[in-house]
Amino acid sequence: MNPKLRQIEIHPIRHQGQDMLLLRDPLRLSDSQIAVPRPLGLLLALMDGTRDGNALEAALAVRSGLRLADGLLDALIRDLDTAFLLDNERFREARAASMRSYREAPYRPLTLDMGPLPPGPDLAEAQLQGYMGALPADKGAPAPGIRGLISPHIDYQRGGPVYAEVWRAGSQAATEAELVILFGTDHQGSAGTLTLTRQSYATPWGVLPTDGSVVDALATELGEEACFAEELHHRGEHSIELAAVWLHFVRGGVPVPVVPILCGHFGPFVEGHSDPAHHEPFDTAVQVLRRAMSTRKTLVVAAADLAHVGPAFGDSHGLDFIGKAQTRSADERLLEAVYSGDAPAFFEQLRSEDDRRHVCGLAPIYLTLRLLAEVRGEPAGYAVCPADAQGTSVVTIAGVILR
Repeated sequence: MNPKLRQIEIHPIRHQGQDMLLLRDPLRLSDSQIAVPRPLGLLLALMDGTRDGNALEAALAVRSGLRLADGLLDALIRDLDTAFLLDNERFREARAASMRSYREAPYRPLTLDMGPLPPGPDLAEAQLQGYMGALPADKGAPAPGIRGLISPHIDYQRGGPVYAEVWRAGSQAATEAELVILFGTDHQGSAGTLTLTRQSYATPWGVLPTDGSVVDALATELGEEACFAEELHHRGEHSIELAAVWLHFVRGGVPVPVVPILCGHFGPFVEGHSDPAHHEPFDTAVQVLRRAMSTRKTLVVAAADLAHVGPAFGDSHGLDFIGKAQTRSADERLLEAVYSGDAPAFFEQLRSEDDRRHVCGLAPIYLTLRLLAEVRGEPAGYAVCPADAQGTSVVTIAGVILR
């Protein structure tokens, strides 16, 4: 057998004084997590399906000088297989079974700490109302004429004040909306993808129904395979869910049809191999969505964070006070393009810096600006959030209203 590691989550950790790599399945086909010594990271990289066990051990020895104890490689491969971390038939069968289960369920269940549906909404409402109540009176006053929002997708504990400001400002638009298009970051998505689902999203107040007619129109134009190949990502991806909960909350629990769209990464665009302005799936999706928007009062929401900087995100150096100030300054320049409604300028700024600040909201924000076209933005909150215990890694977030 030539083991091939599939796309998985790999997190550096410190365990019992040893540097380790924690391996997890982003699809959560198994709850198993595997920790391997950090020097074996090269071995994992060599598992590309072209080498059997003997070739793997030989390649590892030649490239790093490491020689594995007898039976260690076989044991590791068994553990990876048990956890569905290898790209093989066993994994594909488990993924297909999970997809069937997801599609056959009455709705996509809530995955936040608020608990599974149906929870009593009282605790959730108290939590979100608490963030609203803590805002100064002059922050986030409800404003007319809003067509779009940029809302974070960080956890509420760190991002609560920014969520509250942007959703208070957008509450009138959210309440009056007859359709809401939700663009969210797909943290595991392939390059340039737009991933749909026909499942509705549950919140503490019930279910936000997915608009099947719009999803079907998109699937017809884009192709079923392209739209649904990674649909299982909707099951565990938090970005859309975090915005959907606020949407349902500010509407007082009244449902509204939504179109949840997960957006894959922009790697090839940032690297200059292609241009998102000429990416045919984006052009097609914008045309289809505009047709849907022409007959109904529509709110477009980008569930998007900004920079992810520091050792927690693979950077070699931590941020000091000056580094955090520089990150904020770079965000301010980036947000000027957003306030101008200039999707090409927004993308170009991130491309010019090779997206070294890991702005994971790039795709949802870009597509929101593309869809809304002639639009102007206004700030509705900003925060630099800690991302490690040492205070040397941060995630930055911003709220923006778009008119």
